[in-house]
Amino acid sequence: MHAPARACGIDFGTSNSTAGWLRPDAAPLLALEDGRPTLPSAVFFNADEDSTHFGRDALAQYLEGYEGRLMRALKSLLGSSLFDGQTEVQGRALRFRDLLAAFIGELKQRAEAQAGRGFDHAVFGRPVHFVDDDEAADRKAQDTLEAIARQVGFAEVSFQFEPIGAALHYERSLSGEELVLVADIGGGTADFSLVRLSPERARHDERGGDLLGNAGIHVGGTDFDRALSLDCVMPLLGHRGLMKNGAHVPASLYFQLSTWHTINAAYSRQAWNDFQNIYRDAAERTGLDRLARLLSRREGHWLALQVEQAKIDLSTAATAALDLGRLEDGLWHAITSADFTAATTALVERVGGCVAQLLDDAGIRREQVDTVYFTGGASGVPQLRTRIAAELPSARAVEGDLYGSIGAGLAVEAARRYG
Repeated sequence: MHAPARACGIDFGTSNSTAGWLRPDAAPLLALEDGRPTLPSAVFFNADEDSTHFGRDALAQYLEGYEGRLMRALKSLLGSSLFDGQTEVQGRALRFRDLLAAFIGELKQRAEAQAGRGFDHAVFGRPVHFVDDDEAADRKAQDTLEAIARQVGFAEVSFQFEPIGAALHYERSLSGEELVLVADIGGGTADFSLVRLSPERARHDERGGDLLGNAGIHVGGTDFDRALSLDCVMPLLGHRGLMKNGAHVPASLYFQLSTWHTINAAYSRQAWNDFQNIYRDAAERTGLDRLARLLSRREGHWLALQVEQAKIDLSTAATAALDLGRLEDGLWHAITSADFTAATTALVERVGGCVAQLLDDAGIRREQVDTVYFTGGASGVPQLRTRIAAELPSARAVEGDLYGSIGAGLAVEAARRYG
């Protein structure tokens, strides 16, 4: 490039977000926090100081023990039944729409501060499906994201599928042609694209003929967190225990506490009343005593962070140890990679089935695929890679920038579309 691009690429992710901008002799991703290109998709409302914090700063404020509300996995609200509702922050009603606008506005401001210029045009990444098997809800989710982007100051907004963005980034490294399965497995979705890539094809503005198929399902890193939590951690808090009448302890509280964007619902007055009724009629209370401490201290996000770190550790280690001393003095709990695999078998099979269906629908034989290009933080989960390799045993595996490939590719697309 001889001049900086007019537009930026925005990867608003479930767990992390990035902003890309092409300019001569520079890395495509802008530094958004502490010199790093990723901004965790988190907001913390500090009640002690009446202040709002984003990204790693938000997580640090929460973990330091400030009173307030932590909101994470914000993208998961798009297309959900929660989106048109609101929550309470520091005694005031906050619409979820305004929560997303606050974060995306912050993302825009940080990108502009690093670039030293404003951005009126942007290409946003989007999953292949915001909502599975519901085209109207999926369209509404994209329209909502576009409206929010315009609300915070983008005059022109367009979209590209996130795995295509990753493909465009990977293509810049190629010296020959490849048929590539892009596996983008992020915090909220698993998205796949079959694309023909080459330096020659990269020169063409029209790439429709190079895209052989897209597929995606609403399975991502936060689903792996939830499955791991429910199977391996929540039983320590009474999940799957028994009531005096022989029935199982109701599971709704445990599902709320294991799902990032519903954790705060477990602190409502109704949830506390439900818990007290369960406690009164429970056959065994050791786990429920731990749950009572968690609820009274509002430690749900702290526990979810422990589970998320265990998931990350189990991608490279045989065992992860959780320090649960906040729930009971001296309480530690070990989770093995075998535990993790067992807890996530159903999710892995859904992802594998999605890949198989994409190949069949595109009429592509397994041996024709040259490369599987992995991006997205959850693509590092070993059992996922093993399952995809079972579908494509002759394809080589290439790991991209797990958190930055999409934003960098969207920057390429932004420069192509807007100059």
